[in-house]
Amino acid sequence: MATPADLPKKYKAAIYDKPGTISTSIVSLDMPEPGAGQVLIHLTHSGVCHSDMGVMMNAWKILPFPTQAGQVGGHEGVGEVVKMGPGTEGVGGGVKIGDRVGIKWMAGICEACEACRAGFDASCFNGKISGYYTPGTFQQYVLSPANYITPIPDALPSAAAAPLLCAGVTVYAALRKTNAESGAWVVIMGAGGGLGHLAVQFSARAIGHRVIGLDHSSKRDIVMDSGAEHFLAVDDKEIDLAQAVMGLTDGLGAHAVVVCTANNAAYASSLELLRFGGRVVCVGIPEGDVVPIASAYPGLLVAKALQVVGSAVGTRKEAIETMEFAARGIVKTHFRVERMERLTEVFREMEEGRLMGRVVLDLGD
Repeated sequence: MATPADLPKKYKAAIYDKPGTISTSIVSLDMPEPGAGQVLIHLTHSGVCHSDMGVMMNAWKILPFPTQAGQVGGHEGVGEVVKMGPGTEGVGGGVKIGDRVGIKWMAGICEACEACRAGFDASCFNGKISGYYTPGTFQQYVLSPANYITPIPDALPSAAAAPLLCAGVTVYAALRKTNAESGAWVVIMGAGGGLGHLAVQFSARAIGHRVIGLDHSSKRDIVMDSGAEHFLAVDDKEIDLAQAVMGLTDGLGAHAVVVCTANNAAYASSLELLRFGGRVVCVGIPEGDVVPIASAYPGLLVAKALQVVGSAVGTRKEAIETMEFAARGIVKTHFRVERMERLTEVFREMEEGRLMGRVVLDLGD
């Protein structure tokens, strides 16, 4: 571990050099100095999330500003605290130099607005998003508010922890919002993806749901290995998904549907899979033009007393709980490790739909 006395003057980072296209480049940046309330973290690993590609491509119409050239992306970083700024003693549970910590999608919140006081971290009026107008985790060193980092348990390797800081906490928080008790039927849409395979594990193994996974037929093995009770292939034209779900649930439908995919067609069919009093939890954000949920018409919502809720990442408490589940071996990320220099190729693989599970960048020299 580097100490404040021997930190380098420069370090490597991957930037979005041509926002709007799949293109990154490796640059050298000056070592930053932590300000009041901040810590400097030497990052060793960073997950690569589909949200990173959305930011790089300027594909999310909900974001207020286009991504600028030179932006350091990434929001799933793990590393060690190497320097502390003024006013950080005793902050964040007593963080100290040498602690292994994580950076999340929300790099920091104000803790003063109505959303923060209500526990809606991701809706903070003044929140800073890691990798979007705030330097992200595709770099070897990063500054972070001392009160918003996530402690990483000793039993959890850094590479395995990285994807959990976004994908893991996001699906864990979403499943808590389903209101589905153990033994209830839960449909995970996009069950073989980076978020989906973790959602299946949390749902089936941590909570005790009966899980039906929906995804492309090529994802069957990862979905079933993650703990799903049943798998339905969305590319099988002979299957009526709504009827198939009804058949598996005694003709009633699922208690909850969690949409992990950024696919408008999945949202359009989600309500048809529910039983009375069921709930759809929206997680994946479709890119491009905004398209309403076609099946969300008032008659169906009223007749079956259905609910549709949104879920954006999670709170600090949920992030800590996510790490504890993983440290106990209940949830395991399916991932492979790549060098920072291969980030552009990873994004291309992601765009083409060839990526299984997650990719974690090794940020070392």
